[in-house]
Formats: sequence, C-alpha cells, structure tokens
Amino acid sequence: MAALASTFFATTPKVSRFNSLPKLPLGRSLSHFNRPTFITPIVVSALRDDFIRNNSASELDSTNGLKKLLDSLFVLCTSVALSAALFVADVDSASAFVVTTPRKLQSDELATVRLFQENTPSVVYITNLAARQDAFTLDVLEVPQGSGSGFVWDTQGHVVTNYHVIRGASDLKVTLADQSTYDAKVVGFDQDKDVAVLRIEAPKGKLRPIPIGVSADLLVGQKVYAIGNPFGLDHTLTTGVISGLRREISSAATGRPIQDVIQTDAAINPGNSGGPLIDSAGNLIGINTAIYSPSGASSGVGFSIPVDTVSGIVDQLVKFGKVTRPILGIKFAPDQSVEQLGVSGVLVLDAPPNGPAGKAGLQSTKRDAYGRLILGDIITSVNGKKVANGSDLYRILDQCKVGDKVEVEVLRGDKLEKIPVVLEPKPDES
Repeated sequence: MAALASTFFATTPKVSRFNSLPKLPLGRSLSHFNRPTFITPIVVSALRDDFIRNNSASELDSTNGLKKLLDSLFVLCTSVALSAALFVADVDSASAFVVTTPRKLQSDELATVRLFQENTPSVVYITNLAARQDAFTLDVLEVPQGSGSGFVWDTQGHVVTNYHVIRGASDLKVTLADQSTYDAKVVGFDQDKDVAVLRIEAPKGKLRPIPIGVSADLLVGQKVYAIGNPFGLDHTLTTGVISGLRREISSAATGRPIQDVIQTDAAINPGNSGGPLIDSAGNLIGINTAIYSPSGASSGVGFSIPVDTVSGIVDQLVKFGKVTRPILGIKFAPDQSVEQLGVSGVLVLDAPPNGPAGKAGLQSTKRDAYGRLILGDIITSVNGKKVANGSDLYRILDQCKVGDKVEVEVLRGDKLEKIPVVLEPKPDES
C-alpha cells in the first residue's frame, strides 16, 4: 500500500502544472496562451492516473476504502482541469465574437453612401388625399388616391414635385425624412411642363434645400442617382447613367410636349415621380417624371425634366403663383390627320374670334351648306422657323413671350400667306 501511495503521489505534480500558469486578466485574448501546451499536460496526466489506477486494481481489492479515496481524488482533479479549460475557452470565444473587423468599402461605394446620406433629408414623401362620400352613411372621408415624391426647394417651406402627383387632390400631406408629417398647400402648378410647387409650415431646422445644379452641360454616360418613394417604399436610392439627352415627351395633363428631357436607365417606378435626379456631386439635375414601360414598371427607360427648365418655372410659381406662357389661341388637328392630307404643318380647327389668332384673321376648319368639309389655314412656319407638326409649334412658342408679335405663315387654299399675330397669355392666367 505504501508503494501504491508513493506511486500515486509521484504523478500528482503533473497535474499541478495548472497551478503554475501565469495569472492573466480575463479580458486579455487567449493568444497569450499556447492552448495545446496548456491542455495537453492535463489530459496526459489524467490518462496516466487512469492507467495506474487500472494496473493497481488487483492490489486495491483488499482495501475498498483506499480505492474510494483514490477514485474521489481522480474525479476531483479531472473536473478541475476540464472546468479550467472550458472557462478559458469561453473567454476566447466571447472575445472573438465582440471584436469584429469593420466592413471595408470601395471609394466609389463610400461616395454613393455619402451622397445618399447628404441628400436624403431633402427628399419628401407626398400623399394625395381625395374626398369620398360613404355610400351608406353619406359621410365624407379623405382617402389616399396616390402618392409620389418631391424635394425641398428652399427654407421657406417650398416643395417641388410633378403636377400629376397632386392632380385631383382635396388634401395633401408631406412627410419629411424624420417621418414628421405636415399639411401642404398648393402654391401653383404648370400643367404643360408637369411641375407643381407646394408649401408646408415646418421649422427651418427641418428643411434642407437640395443643391441646384445645371443641366445644360450634361453628357451621355455620366452617373446619376434617383431618390424617391417607389411603391410607397420611402427614400429608395437607384443608380444609373444618362442614356440620352434632348428627348421629348408629352405632358400627362395637357399633352403639350416637354423638350430637352433627360433619359436615364436608373430604375424609376410608380412613386418616384417628382423625386430628384442628382449627379455624382449631389446636385439636382432633373425631376423624375415618366417611364417608358408596357407593364408600368421600370424597364430601364426613365425620363426627367431638366433642372434648367424647372428653375424658371418654379421661380414664376413662387413669385406669381402661375406661369405666364404665350399662346396662339387655336385648336389644331392631330398630326396623323394632317399627314393623311399629304401636307406638312398644323391644321387650324378652331380660332375663336376673341383669341390672338382669331383677331389676326386665321381661318378655322368648317363645313359649307352642303356639309362638305372646308379646311382651315395650315400653319407652315412661325418667324421663319418651319412647323411640321404640333411639337414644332409648341417648341417655337416656348421661346417667345407674352406680347411678342410673330409672323405666322399659313397655307390657305393653294396660296401661302403671312399673318402677324400678337401672342397673349392663356385666359385663365390673365
């Protein structure tokens, strides 16, 4: 028994190596330890003790008390060793979880993130509310009939958007980037160019006007970014390039053409209307207004009204509440009808006598006593500029001002005549 006891205690210093480990703070990384060197002596010592205990089993049969004592000591030493190993391993796992490597972004990604963060506070969410009467209670309720985007123009609370976003609204709500909502009043709108200006009574500290850029020097291929609220998902960023310049689209309200429109492949969907199109410097270059898509969703062909056009309109709306645009005061036939006649120009269907064209003597299309159609004047040029269709006529008039005298060349029968006409504003803008 004495030999057995000396053999057992001769092995205990192997396990006691755990007590000689350096004492380190728990917060320090386990990298200061060599884990194999730390755990291996414990395991080897435990196995050696188990080997010795098995070889000595025959000698301990005679004395059960000493066997129980040795078993208890073995279990105790093994438990302490395993507990220490697991405890230190947990500290290492926790440290590895807390200390993470920060995400690294490329320079172009950082620029995009910064651009979005700086311009998002300028973009607003617009809700169009319409009055509806309940069929059963006859109560008048305001229900959302549409939504769109817009952006803060100045610190006076003016918000710019598309006219078709607010058309038919009985009430309007504007939600800022911080989710605060304000009632909006319509300052004015231009149906021909699909631009509208609203005003909200919000603290100046919450209003961040968007930087105004220039659209005259844009180039095909340069990067652009669209921020808006497609399908009600507020403050969504899409990226793309300028796909084309000097496009022409028709106003959704009046059908009047809008010239010099920007074409982009940045995804523009329902709800993006009225939102800003910005360049890589974060400056406004256009208002997202329309898409070309058979399905109604983005097909990679979006259109934005250039900021140079928008700026002049917004200035007039803020100052006067309306846009004074000259007209000839005529109604003309669709371009397809004129093409079927085999002529080029604008066919005058009606020239009211109290309008500019009627006062100047332009003749309308009418029927004789037998019901036969007598064609009116066909406008072929204005101020020497050829007019092949309605878009050409509108483009020329957009370059004129109210009160200008223009020389209108018309085809009357088989003869060309030149008639001076003094341009006037629309009757509802007088």
